[in-house]
Amino acid sequence: MKFRIPCSLIAVVLLAGLVTSHASQAPPPAVRTIAAPRKPLPLEDASAGVTKFSYIVYGDTRGRADGVELQYEHGLVVDGMLAAIKQLESTDYPVRWVMNTGDAVFDGGDVRRWNNSFVGLVNRITTEGGLPYFLAPGNHDVTVAENLDNPQRQQGLRNYLQAMSQLIPPDNARRRLAGYPTYAFGYGNTFVLALDSNIANDATQFEWARKQLEGLNRNRYVNVIAAFHHPVFSSGPHGGPNLEPPSATMRTRYMPLFQAHHVRVIFAGHDHLFEHWVERYTDSSGRHRMDLVTTGGGGAPIYTYQGEPDVAQYLRENQASGVALEHLAKPGLAAGDNPYHFVLVRVDGDRMDLQVIGVDWGSGWQPYRSNRSDLNDAR
Repeated sequence: MKFRIPCSLIAVVLLAGLVTSHASQAPPPAVRTIAAPRKPLPLEDASAGVTKFSYIVYGDTRGRADGVELQYEHGLVVDGMLAAIKQLESTDYPVRWVMNTGDAVFDGGDVRRWNNSFVGLVNRITTEGGLPYFLAPGNHDVTVAENLDNPQRQQGLRNYLQAMSQLIPPDNARRRLAGYPTYAFGYGNTFVLALDSNIANDATQFEWARKQLEGLNRNRYVNVIAAFHHPVFSSGPHGGPNLEPPSATMRTRYMPLFQAHHVRVIFAGHDHLFEHWVERYTDSSGRHRMDLVTTGGGGAPIYTYQGEPDVAQYLRENQASGVALEHLAKPGLAAGDNPYHFVLVRVDGDRMDLQVIGVDWGSGWQPYRSNRSDLNDAR
């Protein structure tokens, strides 16, 4: 006995197969682009006369439930930053931008980590707060691979660039290294250099950074700031008795460059805590100060003090310039001594000071026996 299959049923089966085939070829979901700021920075030349303002720095926002829900602890920090932005809005020191020192998400190659956990929180800063937002990539964002063609790095980099496409300078801008998450910007009397310390050995990035610093008008830019993920000196789990390769390279390769161009402050993350070092050195123009601040309390699991780093070789190598190091603020021995936080920096001409603001149970935290530090030596 023969059975005939109705033509209509054949059409349904063929159509289902066609739909399935197209679905299997559908492009993967893309990272959502962070919203552009309501109050972007003016063109660089337009802000030349500005000498009073504030900015915020924090880092390591990756959360315990990345990819599933918004980063809860990061949300607490965002609440605190938005309150500070509103409080300072009508003062002589309004906040002009927010900088993240890296590790936005746990796995930068996973679209869900950005879309479900990070982008929505940063949109609050750029829309509700209205401010530009900058991110120096961490190892969790683009991996620690130094090989630029590493597939995992490439996926994380694509996601980073998509998320940040309305915030960092475009590829063809003079303040952007094309194809890299490496860029700079100037506002008022302050110049900010954001680097990818995961590829600290990369010669192209180093030469670009050198040329950026060499080309600066230092009559205007009296304050030069550098931001990247791996701290030069750290007493947390990524420092102490250990010296990770990116940090070692930042010491040997970039610190001489920063000294030569009198960089004022370095901001890093990677260790989920707060600490503050001061380096003093001498060159032909006199004695200088460089502050090195680690601010990794943006929401990632809290770290603690693990011991002083070995700086003997660094001091020997810099003996000719009389380098001296001071560990101004150390992290605590217990997690409860290292709360989630952000750093508020106030600029007043060629002088700067910072305020460390703890959130939630860390409200009222005083890492200096107060929560303020002057980033200037006595004159």
